[in-house]
Amino acid sequence: MAATTLLVLLLAATAASAADLSVYHNVHPPSPSPLESIIALARADDARLLFLSSKAAASPGVTSAPVASGQAPPSYVVRAGLGTPVQQTLLALDTSADATWAHCAPCDTCPAGSRFIPASSSSYAALPCASDWCPLFQGQPCPANQDAGASMPTCAFSKPFADASFQASLGSDTLRLGKDAIANYAFGCVGAVTGPTTNLPKQGLLGLGRGPMSLLSQTGSRYNGVFSYCLPSYKSYYFSGSLRLGAAGQPRNARYTPLLSNPHRPSLYYVNVTGLSVGRAWVKVPAGAFAFDPATGAGTVIDSGTVITRWTAPVYAALREEFRRQVGAPSGYTSLGAFDTCFNTDEVAAGGAPAVTLHMDGGVDLTLPMENTLIHSSATPLACLAMAEAPQNVNSVVNVVANLQQQNVRVVVDVAASRVGFAREPCN
Repeated sequence: MAATTLLVLLLAATAASAADLSVYHNVHPPSPSPLESIIALARADDARLLFLSSKAAASPGVTSAPVASGQAPPSYVVRAGLGTPVQQTLLALDTSADATWAHCAPCDTCPAGSRFIPASSSSYAALPCASDWCPLFQGQPCPANQDAGASMPTCAFSKPFADASFQASLGSDTLRLGKDAIANYAFGCVGAVTGPTTNLPKQGLLGLGRGPMSLLSQTGSRYNGVFSYCLPSYKSYYFSGSLRLGAAGQPRNARYTPLLSNPHRPSLYYVNVTGLSVGRAWVKVPAGAFAFDPATGAGTVIDSGTVITRWTAPVYAALREEFRRQVGAPSGYTSLGAFDTCFNTDEVAAGGAPAVTLHMDGGVDLTLPMENTLIHSSATPLACLAMAEAPQNVNSVVNVVANLQQQNVRVVVDVAASRVGFAREPCN
């Protein structure tokens, strides 16, 4: 589906309430087979994992973080409005980034897609280099020889994104999410892109991290640091999930685990995984394999932008061994894309694939639905374990629970109470 067609559909949709927005797939799966679609979408995961695994250069206590350092496009978008009168746009949902940014006109080098036109908004304001926001976005400092009484230049910054980079200016305007209007919202206005735009989203980005630039921080008491999302399955592209902002309407049956804080990566949502089980058998991982270590970034992150869950080498090796032992495929296993545990389903009895459960602090046992554990090919009798080992070309100490494993599970983030919850829900 073309980006313009998707935008038309989203503009026709109506949010369920002031703080409840529909969540849509970012790109059309390139193949009718769910397995092939996931393999294609997961090719950008390595760049995403590099972003998540790299330890920020900032010292503990410094909350400035890159806007989009090395990220690959997140997989889901929400409809939003910017400006007065409102201009509709799409923003990619990103729980591991703080800043919000949009492609702005004029921008001859931006990818084809919707543009925000600052000159057409009566409420838009360019923020100067002297703004308190500028250092948070890592903007360029004000000139040292600024003439007294002269107006300060606009805060400008440049950031890498995948295999390209973008140049942006800092501005503020009214951000509309559902029926909510958030005045004076600070965001980056992208005016130029250098390098290939293939991996650059055609829409902007909505930062749902927990740093000072994020939606939660900029809205203060409006949402009280609470939001949740429910992601639709990749098999149901024409259906939507939801993003729910604020404490109202969150599921009462959610089970919560504590959030952990990494001062080097203050935006990320770390949780403490205590173990994995396959069927009824606990996976035998090396001691300390799940340990949280802010110094190295080790631990487990809940992320909306990575496609398939990645485990560090010793964890994944143990998980794969137990999974294969229980499946017992007579012809063995093959590799396909990022997956290395694919088997012939004709050789395995119905129901022979065991469920995978993530065990977390607080007594949370998240048993994944079978469609989140196993991906089937629609063309051949083939299925694959829908997880993989963290790539060895990155600082592979971070486990990432990705969006494929979160589908049809409502994930509730409560920063104020420092916890994250999970509740089964049909998001389609």
